[in-house]
Amino acid sequence: MHHFKFCNPVKILFGAGQIANIAANIPQGSKVMLTYGGGSIKKNGIYQQVIKALSGFEYVEFSGIEPNPKFETLMKAVEMVRKENVDFLLAVGGGSVIDGTKFIAAATYFEGEDPYTICTERARINKAVPLAAVLTMPATGSEMNCGGVISRLSTQEKFAFSSPLLFPRFSVLDPTVTITIPPRQRGNGVVDAFIHVTEQYLTYPVQGDIQDRFSEAILHVLLDNGKAYVENPEDMEAASNIMWACTLALNGLIAAGVPEDWATHRIGHEITALAGLDHGQTLAIVWPGLQRVMGESKREKHLQYAKRIWNTSDIEEALCKTEEFFRELGVGTRFSDYPSVGDPQALIDAIVQRFKERETLLGEKSDIDYQITRQILESRK
Repeated sequence: MHHFKFCNPVKILFGAGQIANIAANIPQGSKVMLTYGGGSIKKNGIYQQVIKALSGFEYVEFSGIEPNPKFETLMKAVEMVRKENVDFLLAVGGGSVIDGTKFIAAATYFEGEDPYTICTERARINKAVPLAAVLTMPATGSEMNCGGVISRLSTQEKFAFSSPLLFPRFSVLDPTVTITIPPRQRGNGVVDAFIHVTEQYLTYPVQGDIQDRFSEAILHVLLDNGKAYVENPEDMEAASNIMWACTLALNGLIAAGVPEDWATHRIGHEITALAGLDHGQTLAIVWPGLQRVMGESKREKHLQYAKRIWNTSDIEEALCKTEEFFRELGVGTRFSDYPSVGDPQALIDAIVQRFKERETLLGEKSDIDYQITRQILESRK
């Protein structure tokens, strides 16, 4: 096992009714900015619960944070934070809203010319506005980590960023708020969490036994509860287990001391940036191709995955069963499942050209170059 440092300071308030406890966890006297997306929280009652909980605070609101949050939108929120002297951010939404709020927190005090260099150049974040989250859709784990992913419309780019200053002070995880999430978003969320785990697990052995067993437990929970969560919104046992599994999938615990891949995510981000597919959809397309193309270098962990997750010694059978699981969740696994893409060859060519120009190397061994990226993508038509 590799040497590691692990610290996760996020306080979790889990369970029905926990939104009411927001006030006790925000510093008294704070001026709060409430951030959210397209307004669905006003239809399902979450907004009303949050406003009631904030009754003792001065607050302002910023709405309209998109799925795959846009830099251009978020900079408008930064202007409001500065103008209104906001000193605490409360994100109410899924991973996109929380990611976007983290960027607002970082960009507010950024002193460089272009705040997007926080993403493209990993520009240092020296100060950030404190933030917290009320999770409305399990998927990304952003509620318990210090990273995010932001898109920029003007350049059709999508990049990640992170800083220890961006850990939420606390996050509310109330499974009952998931009841109105549409099936498409539910399926995407389970796929996202599943692949988060495998990006930290399907690499090469370093005898990280605890991390492997934790990873396998999360995968089994997603497999055991995923279909019920997608098909039966009122199944609160499934919702509770999915919500906590999604959080644990990317809170740093299973990454401690082990190699990480993230090539599926990096390639998927380009598909979203250029073609607009949902994040979970892009991962379901890329992951099966990447596992097969990179199969030789991942063989030992593939065998472990096949035996411990799917009870087989046949790696290809395990990969096929995984694809079948994604499809059972309503998430297609090939470009042909998404008519909006049209002929995927132009998209593939554009992604490969970007990676070639950037001299991008991906994967746990930095051995996925633009040519291998082409192989992966062309296997998914």
